[in-house]
Amino acid sequence: MEGGENRLLPAGALPLFQEGIGLVLSRWSALQLAVENEWGGRDSRRKVELLCSDILTWFTQNKEPLYIDDLEMILDEALLSLNTQVDDGSIEEVAERLIVMHEECLDGNFSSIEKLRQSPLPQVARSHVSQVMSDDDEEEDEEEGGDVVVGNGRRDMMVDATQPRPVNQPTPEATAEAEDGWVQVTSRRSRGTRN
Repeated sequence: MEGGENRLLPAGALPLFQEGIGLVLSRWSALQLAVENEWGGRDSRRKVELLCSDILTWFTQNKEPLYIDDLEMILDEALLSLNTQVDDGSIEEVAERLIVMHEECLDGNFSSIEKLRQSPLPQVARSHVSQVMSDDDEEEDEEEGGDVVVGNGRRDMMVDATQPRPVNQPTPEATAEAEDGWVQVTSRRSRGTRN
């Protein structure tokens, strides 16, 4: 929808459209990866709830014509609040799906919401999603590698989400102690990777 008069959703369509927004966002792998890993902090899930609310408000309370670029900006800002950047075109794809769903709901057509209800949640694709690290996180993750990006006067560390985060490796002394009969205790994170 590129501009034009804003129409109101028909009676009863608002809760369905709200559900549809949640369904679209729950299938956006970049957003879900950021939430699962709490890249936006402990309140990452709350930030997504606020995003759902902001999107609904944008569609229903906006007195100006609706432009997809504005919706893409809302989605991009939400990812940035979760310290997440994507380069896979998913922001544009999600914005387009939301615009189309809104258009359908305006016409009383809820088939895309019904399809989303019935479709399974996708596996999270990690290839084009990265976490933006602040200066505070940079020192402890220095050994991890990554690209240092200079922007807005501060340095950010980009970490490819496909790389596993390093588990604290035992020091050579700890390994030697383990060989001398001491029992080596591993962190909880590494227990799941044992065979």
